This record gives sequence, structure tokens and C-alpha cells, in this order.
Amino acid sequence: MSLTLQRMDDGARTGPIAAGGWLARVRWRRRGAWMWPAFLGLTVIDGIIGTLLPGQGDSTRFVGATLFGAAINLLAIVLLSWPLGLLLRRWRPDFPSFIARDYAGALALSLVTVALLVVGVLNHASIEADHRAMDDAVVRAQAYIGDHAPAEFVRNMAFVTTFVIQPRTVYRVCVPGRDSGRTYCVIVRVKLPFGRSVSFSGYEPNAELSQGAN
Repeated sequence: MSLTLQRMDDGARTGPIAAGGWLARVRWRRRGAWMWPAFLGLTVIDGIIGTLLPGQGDSTRFVGATLFGAAINLLAIVLLSWPLGLLLRRWRPDFPSFIARDYAGALALSLVTVALLVVGVLNHASIEADHRAMDDAVVRAQAYIGDHAPAEFVRNMAFVTTFVIQPRTVYRVCVPGRDSGRTYCVIVRVKLPFGRSVSFSGYEPNAELSQGAN
């Protein structure tokens, strides 16, 4: 009889302890449940960043940018959450492993978003520099054409076509004449002084030149 009572006492003592451990685990879960909510929120933010500040090219659709962000975020979780979680547990050994991984995954997702933002800003600056250089080339070309080209081309200076030979450095600018197959073209080197930067380049349209280059 005494043995049975002893076992019941042990159960009575261990029951609250087990319940306390379960409650502690639930509290840790609530404190650490950041990774997947962060995944959803930051993936949308990544899509917005990719649309407004694409990392490559001039433009990207929101759906494509969001899918790309989701893929990169999943890869970051797979590759970085466990290593960063181990580092976090060295700093905070009181963290359970699953909580450390959750925090680390959220951190990895944040780093991805920051990286996409930085790349987008840099690419935007590069695109703006390309546009400024091309606008400069057109202005120089129009000034030269206005002084040197026959009247039929001067009248059409507003309808320029530009072929990039070397980005931010060398451009070929053409204006059409009365005959749609005949253009007046110049080579513009924007790095040179204005007076020496433009030279005549024949009558072949840029469309034919670009086909040959491709």
C-alpha cells in the first residue's frame, strides 16, 4: 500500500513540472515565432523593391520580383538559419535551438531585403548615369547635325535613333531624311570635349547596324 501511495505522490509531483515545461515551451514558441511571418512580410517588401528599384535592367514586374524574392528568402532560410542559430546560441545559450533558428532565419530574411535594396539603389544610379550620358550624346549630335547636315536631315532632328557602341562613352546617333531608308549619322564620344566629340558616320541606319552587331 505504501509503495502505491509513493508512486501516486511521485506522479503528483512530476505532473506540475511537466505542465510547467510545456507552458515554458509554448511561451518560447510565441516569443520566437518570427521567421515565417517575416518571410511573408519581407517577400512582399522584396517584390516592391524589385519593382521600384530592379537589381538588373530598367524594369521588373511585381509578380516576377515577388517570386524572385520568395525564392531567395527560402534559400536564405535553408542555408543560413541553422549556422546563424548556432552562433546566436553561443551568445545566448539560454535560447532553445528552435528559437535560435527562428530568430536567425528572421535575421537572414532581413539581410536579404537589405541586400536587394542596396543592389537596386546601385542599379538605379547606374541606369540614371546611362540616361544622362545618352542625353548628352543626343544633344551633341543634334548640334553637329544642325551645323553640318543637309536641310532634309536638319528638319528631322527631333526623330533621332541612338545605338550604344560603348555605354557612357561612345554612341551612334542618326536622323532620318525624306527617304526612310537614308539617314544622317554621327559618332559621339561623350568623354571628349564638346567641339571634338562628334564625327560623321555615314548614312546607314542604326537598325541595320544593330542587326549586324547582334
